[in-house]
Amino acid sequence: MSSTPDSPAHDGDDLAKLREEIDELKSHSTQDLIDPPLGDLAQDAPEPAPTDAIGSEPSSEDE
Repeated sequence: MSSTPDSPAHDGDDLAKLREEIDELKSHSTQDLIDPPLGDLAQDAPEPAPTDAIGSEPSSEDE
């Protein structure tokens, strides 16, 4: 690729970073990338709070 005043010569640093990211992704199985294990996510999930049933709240007509 040639350099121009608008785009200086490329030194390849960003390609090295991209290669590291690709290598890191290749270290995982395809299944783990498609359907990652929950692991610590389950511990961080909020506890569900009980809610009132639909229709159990008084409507504005009842007030």
